[in-house]
Amino acid sequence: MTTTHAEIRIPTSDLRADIPFFTRTLNLRMDMIYPADDPQVAVFSGHGVRLRIETGASEAPVTLRILCDDPSSFAGGNVDLVAPNGTKVEIRTAHTPMVMPETQHSFVVRRLSDQAPWVIGRAGMHYRDLIPDRLGGSIIASHIRIPDGGPVPDMVHYHTVGFQLIFCYRGWVDLVYEDQGEPFRLKAGNCVIQPPEIRHKVIYASDNIEVIEIGVPAEHVTTIDHDMTLPNGPADPARKFQGQSFVHHKADAAQWSSFRLPGFVSRDTEIADHTANVAGVHVVRPNSGVTEWTHHRCDILFTFVMEGRMVLEGSDRDPVELAPGDAFVIPPGMATRYRAVDDDLELLEVSLPGVFETILSR
Repeated sequence: MTTTHAEIRIPTSDLRADIPFFTRTLNLRMDMIYPADDPQVAVFSGHGVRLRIETGASEAPVTLRILCDDPSSFAGGNVDLVAPNGTKVEIRTAHTPMVMPETQHSFVVRRLSDQAPWVIGRAGMHYRDLIPDRLGGSIIASHIRIPDGGPVPDMVHYHTVGFQLIFCYRGWVDLVYEDQGEPFRLKAGNCVIQPPEIRHKVIYASDNIEVIEIGVPAEHVTTIDHDMTLPNGPADPARKFQGQSFVHHKADAAQWSSFRLPGFVSRDTEIADHTANVAGVHVVRPNSGVTEWTHHRCDILFTFVMEGRMVLEGSDRDPVELAPGDAFVIPPGMATRYRAVDDDLELLEVSLPGVFETILSR
């Protein structure tokens, strides 16, 4: 087998001064040095990188990031260093912390007819942002589509999140998850929650698949897992991932019951129970012509219009006509009412937390 190495070349003007820094301070191994009588090049390796320090190289100095479990135990506790050759070194934690920003509450309406751009994102999927201000970074809601069906060029990966929902809006998609057995088909009207850092992969999609994806916080890290193969086994569907359980909610097995808003019913996905009340997800339909003004005490309340039409009324706001593909966020304390609802209206409501108080505004 042919041996292949990749090196990052870094310039130096005094190789002798660099050697103790890279070997002693950074704990790299020196693999090569030449010529013996007047060294001009040295190669060092370790921590997943191979560096070629070369006298007179034309490149500018680089920044080397070293990630470890305990930065205070590395390089004498110094987290920002500069090598004699000008290389900047940052010592940082290997585990990117999840930062949960404080919610910046606002009233948001996002219409499909506004023709916001679809952006090509990970694995070639098209993304439409449903909450442009992201409530100060506390949440991201995306309308995602894959126009052409077939195999999806995805890899086993996971997300560093507090909560994540995938709701299949149109079509179907084949998925596989860590400890959840064989791949399965997520059909329209069904959803899954992806607990924090559960490994998963998108395998195959129907033509014109559309999903609604909710992520908390808005900016979260996606990490590729090159070592895990899915499906893995044996299955362990009861496993907890940072206190949350995997859920595959199926519409055809769900029960409809009274909803928090008068005049509506919902099917509870039981996601509040499986996330220790971090979040709740309901599919909502009207069951009478009577609606009421209400306000709520929920941190984040997001709604996506899946079918039918309605008018959203809000205190000190002009009424807003909503159609399929539209989305809105109602801040806590704001009085609203759903009016002129179609009989076939169907809403997807996502709340954080899952259980919260709704008050009639009379």
